[in-house]
Order: sequence, then C-alpha cells, then structure tokens
Amino acid sequence: MLEYKLEKKEKNTRARLGKIIYNGKEYETPMFMPVGTQATVKTLSPEQVKETKPGIVLANTYHLWLRPGDEIVKKAGGLHKFMNLDNPILTDSGGFQVFSLAKPKDISEDGVKFKNQYNGDELFLTPEKSIAIQENLGSDIVICFDECIGFPATYEYCKQSTERTIRWAKRCKDAFHHNNQVLFAVIQGGNYEDLRKHCVEEMTKIGFDGYTIGGTSVGEDKPTQYEMVRMATKYLPEEKVRYLMGVGDPIDLVENVINGVDLFDCVSPTRLARHGHALTKYGKINLKNAKYLEDFTPVDENCDCYTCKNYTKAYVRHLLKCEESFGSTLLSIHNIRYLVHLMEELREAIKNDNILEYREQFIKDYYGKKNN
Repeated sequence: MLEYKLEKKEKNTRARLGKIIYNGKEYETPMFMPVGTQATVKTLSPEQVKETKPGIVLANTYHLWLRPGDEIVKKAGGLHKFMNLDNPILTDSGGFQVFSLAKPKDISEDGVKFKNQYNGDELFLTPEKSIAIQENLGSDIVICFDECIGFPATYEYCKQSTERTIRWAKRCKDAFHHNNQVLFAVIQGGNYEDLRKHCVEEMTKIGFDGYTIGGTSVGEDKPTQYEMVRMATKYLPEEKVRYLMGVGDPIDLVENVINGVDLFDCVSPTRLARHGHALTKYGKINLKNAKYLEDFTPVDENCDCYTCKNYTKAYVRHLLKCEESFGSTLLSIHNIRYLVHLMEELREAIKNDNILEYREQFIKDYYGKKNN
C-alpha cells in the first residue's frame, strides 16, 4: 500500500520535499506523472517509460471503463499486469471526461448521465460506480468522483457544485473498500477562496489519504490558476500529499511547486511530441522547421534521455517529415524525461532553500531565447 512522508519544507515558500513509499521503493516528490490514458503512454513501451525515471503513472477511468471494460482489466489481474508496469498507478475518477460530455441538465444528485462517445449508448456514472470501476482496475491511488467546475463560473454555481462534490466524496469514502488502495478527495471551489477553504475543511473532516486540487486548466489564465492553487494549499493538511490535476506546462510546474504541490500530471509531453515539438532548457522548439534539416546536435544538449544520447535533431526531423512513428516515440521519451528532470532540479532547489532563485534562472533560460 502506498504511503506518503513529508521530508522538508522550503524556508522561503510553500515548496516541500516528500517521499512516496510503495512496494519497498521510494519515489521523491515533487513529481511529474506521465499519463497512460488507455493503459499505455502513447507511442511508448513500459520499458521506454521506465527509462525516463518516472514515479507514478496515470491511467484513465472513463476510457478504460468503456474500452476494454474494467471487468476485463480485473480478469487480467489489474492494471499492473495488464500494462506490464510495476510503478505505482493512479486512476482519475472519470469526472473530467464525463463533464466535458454531459449537459448541465444531465447532472443530478445521483450522478451524471451522458452518451458513450464510441457507440452512443446512454451511460450513468455515480460516485459509487466510479469507485467500483477503479477498484476493478486495481490502481494504487483512487480519486473521488467530483463535479468539475469550468472557468469562469458564478459564485452561486461554484457554491452549489462544491457542496455536491463534498457530498459525493462522502459517498465515495463509504463505497471504498481499502483493498491495498488509497483514496484522494478533490478540492473544488473555483476562484473563490472561501469556497476552497470550506471544501478543504469538509474533506478533511471526512478524512482522505491525499487531496487533489481540481478545477484548474479549465479555461483560466495562469495568474488565476496559481491563485486557485494557493487558495487550496493554504488550508490543506501538511502531512497529506497534494496533487494538481492536468497541469504540465513547465512554468506551471515551477510556480505550483512553489505553491506547495507534490504531484502533477498532463498529456502535454506526448501530445507535443506527436506534433513535432520538443521541450528544451531554452524553450519549446518545432523540429519540423527547415532550420533543423542539417542540425546534427541532440534535441537538447542538457538532456540525458535515450533520444538525446543517440539521435540528432536532423534525424528526428526526418522521421517527423516522413510521418514515421519512431519520431513521435523519440520526442515522447525526451519530453517526459525533460519534465521528470525538471522536477529533479526543483527538488534540489528545495533542498538548498533557493527555489525562488531557481525560478528566476528558469524563466531567463526558457523564455530568454526565441525558438521555433
């Protein structure tokens, strides 16, 4: 069973070091988690994922419920055996995907009605059903079903929605069987501090193993996102792990580590890779551009990943222009390793109590040169 230990708090900010202990192994936080939506990190084998040195890996409850079905995964022995992955696995609740498909009238106290995006069948997802699916999937971290609040939203809507999320969390806790799994609650409240505070207070009364900050990356600008995170971490218990959902822009990781977040996930590194974009110390570059036709240097000379050790920008560009899938694979390896390495540097900055200086240098490097 997964356990979290807080190791150190940075003296100048809310940034913190911790450890996730799982099956006798320790994984340091803050941590970026690659996303394997369909029980696979797109274009990568489990062995290639492990070479990027990740900790936790994600899978998607909604998509796996529909295909191949959570009962099939259970028969296979759970996600670890199904995916051939021994890293800890987190499954989201399915709430974000459901609410992107559902209409407001389809949300009730019981749950959410929506159509199967693959065959049009009518489906109904409840807090209890979300927990049952995740228990069948056999993930290590289970997330409570919540109502995802978009941005902007009125105070009255946010208040009603947050109260429903709290009630649903209680139902999730009651339905949860603790089968070597831990349960995280989702903190909602929009960009209203009193609602975020209230949600934290009520969730901690119920009691959970960790807390997820929801309702970000839903249309807000970066300053608003950072403020919503600060509103939550200001009140969250220090001894519990904190997870910010769906955030993967490098500067967002830096800022929200400073705000006291421990775990992050996003599909962006592999999505960017499939479109030919690479994350580097000096910003994001588009390797499809002609300027890289004869560039025989690594994608990022500061990177220690398999791609940068063995291949050049010119070769990756060639693969991309020829629509060879190996190009997406090489860039996915690099982009995930870039974000994992970024977290390694942030952890070192916390150890040295100089994360604000690190942020200043990061911004100069990442945004200081114009890249294409």
